[in-house]
Amino acid sequence: MNWDQIEGKWKEMTGKVQTQWGKLTDDDIQQIKGDRRELAGRIQQKYGVTKEAAEKQIDDWMSAS
Repeated sequence: MNWDQIEGKWKEMTGKVQTQWGKLTDDDIQQIKGDRRELAGRIQQKYGVTKEAAEKQIDDWMSAS
């Protein structure tokens, strides 16, 4: 699945996002609105990882979806 597909189905994907990154709140997920950069930033903030690590997590998650 590519990011355009995830962005287009964001409301449907929120449960999977919440399962993958449980520290993200409902408010976080609503504010992300399918924006990959925003998701990466929230992952960095909540999990204390680098931008590169957050991007890798997103890539790995997309590959598995």
